[in-house]
Amino acid sequence: MALIDLSLDELREYRPQRPEPEDFDQFWTETLAAANTHPIAASFEPVDTGLRLVHVEDVNFAGYGGQPVKGWLVRPAQAEGPLPCIVEFCGYGGGRGLAHEQLFWANAGYAHFLMDTRGQGGGWRVGETPDDGADGAGPSINGYMTRGIQSPETYYYRRLFTDAVRAVQAVREHPLVDAERIVTAGGSQGGGISLAVAGLVPDLAGVIADVPFLQLFRRATEITDGYPYKEIAAFLATQRDRVEQVFATLAYFDGVNFAARANAPALYTVALMDDICPPSTVFASYNHYAGPKQITVYPYNGHEGGGAFNAPKQLEFVRKVLGV
Repeated sequence: MALIDLSLDELREYRPQRPEPEDFDQFWTETLAAANTHPIAASFEPVDTGLRLVHVEDVNFAGYGGQPVKGWLVRPAQAEGPLPCIVEFCGYGGGRGLAHEQLFWANAGYAHFLMDTRGQGGGWRVGETPDDGADGAGPSINGYMTRGIQSPETYYYRRLFTDAVRAVQAVREHPLVDAERIVTAGGSQGGGISLAVAGLVPDLAGVIADVPFLQLFRRATEITDGYPYKEIAAFLATQRDRVEQVFATLAYFDGVNFAARANAPALYTVALMDDICPPSTVFASYNHYAGPKQITVYPYNGHEGGGAFNAPKQLEFVRKVLGV
C-alpha cells in the first residue's frame, strides 16, 4: 500500500471543522445519566489460569441499560496496595478473548482491565457479551457500523461508548485499583473508544489511541474503500435518500468531538499507509485534541501501525503520566 492521503506536513496542519451537533453535550449527559440509574453491580471472580505470576478475575458489570458486560482484570500476583490501572478496549470484531491472552500490562506492574465488546468477538478474538438492548429498527448490513444508524438514540455505538464509561466506573470499585490513576487504551476501534471515554470522563490520568478508528466519519468514507468504514458507504449506496440523516447520527459519535473535550495527556499513533483508518482522520482528531498530546508516526506502515515497536513507547508514556 502506497501513501493514500495528505503529505505529513499537510497532516500536521490538518484541522477541519468538526461536525458537532448543537445538543452533543446534552445527548451524552442524558445518556450517561440514564445509565447511572442502574447500579454498576461490578463483580470480580478469581479465575485459576495456572499462571503463578498474575492474578486474573472474571469481571461482570452493568453497562448500557443495565445490561451485563464482561471483562478480564489481570494484575501482578504479589502486588499490594492500590495499583494504577490500564482500561483497554478491543479492536473491531474482537472480544476480551481468553483469560491468559493479555499479560503485557500486568507484567509491567499495573492492573489491566480488558472490556469485552457487546455483540462482537466473532472476528479475531472471542467475546461473550451479547448486544442486548439493540433497539435500533431499520435495515443494516454486515457488521456494526450501520446498526441502529437511523438515529443517535438507537445507534450501536451509543451502547458501546456507554459500556466503556461504565467500565471505568466498575474498575474503580476494585479495592486494589487506584481510582485516581486510570489510563484508557486501545487500538483501532479500541483507540476510538478510548478517546470517546476521554471526552466523557474528565479525570483520567492518560489516554492511548493507537491508529484510532471512529474519527471524522464522512472523510473516511470518501477517501478509503477499506472496511469497516466501507460498511457505511455500502449502506448509503442503497439508502440513497439517507445520506444526511446518517451523518447527522454519526456526528454524535465522531471522535473529533470527543477529542475536543478531552483533557488527559494523550499518546496517539498513526501510520501513513493505513487505508483502514486514513491518516488525515487520525490527525484531525489529534489536532483537535484539547489536552497535552504527542503522536508517533510510522511512515511505511498500514493499519498494523507500530506493532511490537510501539509497546515500549506506550509503556514509557504510561510511566510518565502515572509517575510509576
